[in-house]
Amino acid sequence: MDETFESGNSNNAPHVAVLTFPFASHPMFLYTLVRHLLTAAPDVIFSFLGTATSNGQIFKNIDKGLENLKAYDVDDGIPENYVFTGNIQEQIELFMAITPWNFKKGLEIAVIERGRKITCVISDAFYWFGGEIAEEIGVPWIAASVGGACSLTTHVYTDLIRSTIGVGPNAIAGREDETLGFIQGMSSVRIRDVQDGIIVGNLESAFHRMLHRMGQMLPRATAVVVNTFEELNPTIIEDLKSKFKKCLSVAPSTLNNPPQSDSVTTGCLSWLDKQKPSSVVYISFGTVGSLPLHELEALAEGLEEASGTPFLWSLKDKLKEQLPESFLNKTKERGLIVPWVPQLRVLQHKAVGVFMTHCGWNSVLETILAGVPVIGRPIFGDHHLNGRFISDVWGIGIRIDNGIFTKDGVIKGLELLLFNEEGKKMKEKAHGLQELAKRAIEIDGSTTRNFQTLLQLISTA
Repeated sequence: MDETFESGNSNNAPHVAVLTFPFASHPMFLYTLVRHLLTAAPDVIFSFLGTATSNGQIFKNIDKGLENLKAYDVDDGIPENYVFTGNIQEQIELFMAITPWNFKKGLEIAVIERGRKITCVISDAFYWFGGEIAEEIGVPWIAASVGGACSLTTHVYTDLIRSTIGVGPNAIAGREDETLGFIQGMSSVRIRDVQDGIIVGNLESAFHRMLHRMGQMLPRATAVVVNTFEELNPTIIEDLKSKFKKCLSVAPSTLNNPPQSDSVTTGCLSWLDKQKPSSVVYISFGTVGSLPLHELEALAEGLEEASGTPFLWSLKDKLKEQLPESFLNKTKERGLIVPWVPQLRVLQHKAVGVFMTHCGWNSVLETILAGVPVIGRPIFGDHHLNGRFISDVWGIGIRIDNGIFTKDGVIKGLELLLFNEEGKKMKEKAHGLQELAKRAIEIDGSTTRNFQTLLQLISTA
């Protein structure tokens, strides 16, 4: 590698390079982790590498006094005058085509500007090449996984899953409900729950090859940071600890919960203040995935029919325009639809009684931290896997019938979770996990201990 990486003055302060995957919630996860590390170790310098678009979104409201944290833009791989079809996968493929060269160039610039050589590499776990970069310059590699332990496990065991089950639609036809009982902690998981790109789908896409390589490379990392807390999946974590040199679960301290004034939150918090305790269904399907129109309409019909149930729906304006006018008129007294909410603060509000979600991992963590039961409608990626744990392992919610919203399914789900004895039991289990999450971040908790280990790794490298 270019000797520039080794340049810099004799200052011994650690200089940590942070390599982000600039899509969805990935960069914010790493940014939140870095902010926690920076608070605990203010002398450590961090160079945060991502695309101009991603960095711009994260750092637009950042305190300019944070001298030890600086963003560096890397090439996004998008040719000049390129016309997109609207598929995010297209952006990812273009970006992956120029990695890791764009990051190596960014690291050279960071070393020259900061006047200090890199002493540690923290990369999104997706970036198996973070390990090669770290090895070339002789520094520790810390891989940080934004997903949960169950999702990470499927990638670590991809080769075993493929050799045991087979690959392609023909291999799994009629076997969709067989379990992954041959992997520790995954006996409730069905073949149908496994993410695209492991058994079925385009296994040779740049993205899926990257995830396969990640699973093979992670045992070489100095440490693997996992966005969970140990008590949530103790059997899986125990297994991952046997695979990795260090397996450090650091949630829920990784959740980003900035204070917001109610004017910024579109008035949703003051609206919740006026509702009865545990009465509101909060609805959000994340920032990337979206429901097909017929399911949006079915959900609206179910909410309309479930008379008396107040709802708060986080829905972009362009999608709100597709909702039936009659629904908007009939529910305006008990429903609020806004384009964005501070999700963790909403879930922690005493008025919220159930969370209708796509089962993205951050949303799962947030609902656990808030102790709120779930109606899940998985969309893609690890959503189906997370939904299985919600319903069959932790017992804190249900998945919508057949994975598709119908008017009757929505009414039935709300009735079950808000008014039935079964729903009360799910809420109790959710509160039980909430207590475990709180304990993990206490002074002697598992997350606190793991965070201290991580802190030591970056400070003494």
